[in-house]
Amino acid sequence: MRIERLETKQRMSRIVKHNGTIYLCGQVCADASKDITEQTQTMLDKVDALLEQAGSDRKHMLSATIYLKTMDDFAQMNAVWDNWVPEGHAPARACVTADMARDVLLVEISVVAAEI
Repeated sequence: MRIERLETKQRMSRIVKHNGTIYLCGQVCADASKDITEQTQTMLDKVDALLEQAGSDRKHMLSATIYLKTMDDFAQMNAVWDNWVPEGHAPARACVTADMARDVLLVEISVVAAEI
């Protein structure tokens, strides 16, 4: 069983593929100075790009773990999420509060998907 690692640095790989399953490293927004809506949207745009690079798409997500700095942002994050997830293709999901690596980050996501 071959493990393929893409965009590997010392600390992590952005994508790991194994046995038809794709694992993405945690993704954050493109601009941390924006509000939760914009941070969520640009974070999901990055997920789209990585899934495409790995040979998958959002319809093939198996699970997602979302980390919020505060649950006060839960409804706004979900509004973007609900618009982004294709109807009938919602992955298993968890959403928790967490300390972020940088104080300005409001949301982070980790995704597992199936290869197409």
